[in-house]
Amino acid sequence: MKKNAVEDQAVERIVVQAFGELTGRKGKPVRYAMMADTPVGTLGLAAGEAGLCRLEYTKDEDRFLERLLGAFSGPVLRSDALDPALRALERYFEGKHLSFDDVRVDLSSLPEFARKVLRETARIPAGRWLSYSQVAAKAGNARASRAAGNALHHNPVAIIVPCHRVLRSDGSLGGYGGGTSNKEWLLQHEGATLL
Repeated sequence: MKKNAVEDQAVERIVVQAFGELTGRKGKPVRYAMMADTPVGTLGLAAGEAGLCRLEYTKDEDRFLERLLGAFSGPVLRSDALDPALRALERYFEGKHLSFDDVRVDLSSLPEFARKVLRETARIPAGRWLSYSQVAAKAGNARASRAAGNALHHNPVAIIVPCHRVLRSDGSLGGYGGGTSNKEWLLQHEGATLL
């Protein structure tokens, strides 16, 4: 192990211990990184041991950190451990690779139906789209299009789990947590044909 890696691990242990002593919170660390100046604005990414658990549109790092501290019980550490996810996003925005098959995602904190909806959404190929009712049916409940829409609205890993590829039945955009202009940009970037 390189000297810098050993030093980084020692610093992390100290930070984790101090965080626990100061706050009384004893959760596992969450690592985060920021991606500024993308075609869709600033993105914040966070990962735990099981994989990427957040990819959010954000105005700034402080706001993103505040949300992470509210969502997780452990310390939040800036880390280059997210470099593979950052590189995958860079390739995506450059149009070189439009899927994220190599990025591990952790959806374990979500209710079962939401996980099913997001797993089905992750299967929609770039350049294609499905309706909310089609995604609900694929997730096991054709009558739950509103619940599917809710799950998609609360997708914790936008873009990676491409909720922007889900539209209304008439082909109109519907809503999007990152803004409909970003949803439209992402779909056009992927070559989707809209009605």
